[in-house]
Amino acid sequence: MDSLESSILPTEMAESLPPLCYVDKSFYEFEKKAIFDHEWLCVGRESWLDEAGEYFTTTIVGEPILVTRGRDGVLRAMSSVCQHRGMLVAEGHGRKRSFVCPYHHWTYGLDGQLVAAPAMEKTCGFDKASASLPAFQVEVWEGFIFINFDLDAPPLAPRLGAVSEVVRNYRLAEAEGPRPGEPLHYPWNWKVMFENNNDGYHANKLHHGVLHDFVPSELAAFPTLPEDTAGYYRTNGTLHADASFNATQKAVLPLFPDLDMAGRSQMVFANLPPTLSLVLTSDMVIYMILRADGPESHYLDQGVLVAPGAMADPAFSYKMAMNMQAASDIIAQDLHVDELVQEGLRSRFAPRGRYSWQEGAQRVFNCWLVPRYRAQWQRQHAQQSP
Repeated sequence: MDSLESSILPTEMAESLPPLCYVDKSFYEFEKKAIFDHEWLCVGRESWLDEAGEYFTTTIVGEPILVTRGRDGVLRAMSSVCQHRGMLVAEGHGRKRSFVCPYHHWTYGLDGQLVAAPAMEKTCGFDKASASLPAFQVEVWEGFIFINFDLDAPPLAPRLGAVSEVVRNYRLAEAEGPRPGEPLHYPWNWKVMFENNNDGYHANKLHHGVLHDFVPSELAAFPTLPEDTAGYYRTNGTLHADASFNATQKAVLPLFPDLDMAGRSQMVFANLPPTLSLVLTSDMVIYMILRADGPESHYLDQGVLVAPGAMADPAFSYKMAMNMQAASDIIAQDLHVDELVQEGLRSRFAPRGRYSWQEGAQRVFNCWLVPRYRAQWQRQHAQQSP
């Protein structure tokens, strides 16, 4: 644990995390307790639950999660594990009046309360009130739904002041976009994905060419953020206003209407670890919801957001295809690198590398991770003390 301190030194002095943090099974189990048991986890968009009775399911670190909108309009999140024999009470997404476990027909309301348990009248001491679906904290930030397994965790939004300010003019809560398709599954650690998503150093090396050269690495900036920040970001200046990832290098979709000229002359890469990563351009936002499921793998829900009304354009699908063709080419390069980085991290020769100034976001990510690792280490030792 002491060796992690060198990863949070100033960027010009810092070194990367030990390779075992990305490959070791026991460290992953430790990390689940240090990070995923206590931090706010993005699970989807509020727009997915517009009407009462709508729900969706997801999993993070192997925990099945059910998110619903009740008849009272309140968003709720809970375990989707039936409290009888462990069957899941819901799959996928849709709209229901209640959740009926298909195994033995225990029935739960939209609020997770057990309302019916057939043939349990002879069971001694059985109390329906104590068999509700375990509930989680819920918070919405910029239209994204977050849950927290820790019912005592402090609110998310007060610790996102800097990130909220830099994305404010995108008005993400009002942005529109199609629901993501089936999740992707990748054979590398979730942190590898986060590091790549906010790495200014590789942009004009790996992505050299007409689809990315207008976002030069030397125009990356890494702001100083509060120590208790729940997220971080970098900005990257562009060589012309309204730059976008397509063959024209210019926005083809409607601009986010509140962007000023400064906002239209840069891109923003924002991360809310351990689950949400954003790439914000003047006409499109790509969001990635990362869902760790092992020490060397994770699921990814990838979606896009556009300005209100943009989807009503009869040519929307054609214009979006222009953006996504270029984005897909760039993403394919990233995915190839991520997989090879994971392979390299398994090697006995894997280094703790030094950082370029253009990797300032990696050091900020370390500054988010290390205090949480340290806190869990201290909790474990306190529990072991006589």
